[in-house]
Amino acid sequence: MGGTRKFPYPKDVWSPAGGWWPNPYKWKSNTLIVAGGLVVFAAVTWKISADREWRHSPPNRWIPSMLWSKQFKEGEYKDLKFSEDE
Repeated sequence: MGGTRKFPYPKDVWSPAGGWWPNPYKWKSNTLIVAGGLVVFAAVTWKISADREWRHSPPNRWIPSMLWSKQFKEGEYKDLKFSEDE
């Protein structure tokens, strides 16, 4: 498995995909850095979105954003209850 053995190739050819046998230097640490940056970006975006979320009419059923929205935790809908039958 694996196709063919490695053969000599021209070193002066550049490819955005990495060439014939790419083995980027420090690829594991670079991947962790980028993944960490994406997690931080997503968390900041989530926090800003949750802080700005506002519903102009109460929902008629339970919704997941009720867990983090200020409007449901400490605002006008904090006493809103839903029955299990719905």
